[in-house]
Amino acid sequence: MTEVLRPDQQPTRITENPTRGPVLDVVMPVYNEERDVEQSVRRLHRHLHDSLPYTSRITVADNASTDSTLAIAQRLAAELPDVRVVHLDLKGRGRALNQVWSHDDAQIVAYCDVDLSTDLNALMPLIAPLISGHSDIAIGTRLSHSSRVVRGAKREFVSRSYNLILRTAMRARFSDAQCGFKAMRSDVARELLPYVEDTGWFFDTELLVLAERVGLRIAEVPVDWIDDPDSSVDIVATAIADLRGCARVAWALATGRIPVAELRKTLGRQRLPGPQIDGVPHGLVGQLVRFCAVGLTSTLAFALLFLLLRPLGPQVANFLALAVTAVLNTAANRRFTFGVRGAEDRARHHLFGWGVFIFGWLVTGGSLLALHRWQPDASAAVELTVLVVSNLVATATRFVGLRWIFRRRPATTLATQPERSAA
Repeated sequence: MTEVLRPDQQPTRITENPTRGPVLDVVMPVYNEERDVEQSVRRLHRHLHDSLPYTSRITVADNASTDSTLAIAQRLAAELPDVRVVHLDLKGRGRALNQVWSHDDAQIVAYCDVDLSTDLNALMPLIAPLISGHSDIAIGTRLSHSSRVVRGAKREFVSRSYNLILRTAMRARFSDAQCGFKAMRSDVARELLPYVEDTGWFFDTELLVLAERVGLRIAEVPVDWIDDPDSSVDIVATAIADLRGCARVAWALATGRIPVAELRKTLGRQRLPGPQIDGVPHGLVGQLVRFCAVGLTSTLAFALLFLLLRPLGPQVANFLALAVTAVLNTAANRRFTFGVRGAEDRARHHLFGWGVFIFGWLVTGGSLLALHRWQPDASAAVELTVLVVSNLVATATRFVGLRWIFRRRPATTLATQPERSAA
């Protein structure tokens, strides 16, 4: 998607400010990680010192560890400059990130998993779009074609299935919700985090879904990632909890518990005038799933109308049933499958839908004509069967046609909003 930013609407570019906190604070949430925490902190500290041209800090966020993790982290903080420790009495990665980020004095807040599965060479590309003001949030993705990932088949399957669910059910456009390598502008974090409820592993997904709905720009950075075979995370239990989280967030958005419109006005990047395309499923698979759902509903409606109108004659009933369902089908696919809102271009879209309807009518009408020549006394059930089968051909043509007509997406721009602080 192409986005256009007017010069007077650019977010403030982040620069060094000696009177404020560091440019970057990397938070490392830990729970009973006495074996890995020292090695990982030292490795991250060395990378920040040697490779990052900005002031930085490491915050070890201890999540109620019961082993010696906290003592080791406190010793490291006393020894290494720009390392600090925050202790929480309750467990939860999301709780730790929310608490630290909400009160952080750094200009960019980030986090990485304690196992450092993600190659740290991706850190500078991760924060670069935030420093320039181009993006509000940046995430590492293991699902890019240019990412290099080493992990087992089980984790690969669960991860891709979960992200597919997000793209179809939650209309998410980001590709990898759970990669433990993310960053965001702290001014954005302070505005958004009060509305993120999850305290565990679903924290990332909830934050990203909300950010997209608000209209923030999310940059994705391909990463090199090696799975930690000794990870204590129960991926099945985590996936189930995440699905519950999806249902909760969907309900909150549907019932208006989250003030999306208000946040979009003050924080988000609004769209240019024109037909708005929002929340489109990411790629062909998501669109195809939604199109099939609309098609199934349309087919049931067509069958009911055809049977009700059949006393007028099969050809007339077919024409009228197709005409009614064609209008409803185009409207539903316009909004639900391809995410187009607004009145602009609606007439053009429905005109195209009618063109597809004419093609479908010729296919189904021709099938009926052929059936009656071959079997003049065909029953209503046989007629309906032939129509449903021939409709499959028309439906495939409809999907290709609608995907073509909705292929162009309008440029977007930043809405007029208060100037963001560089802090």
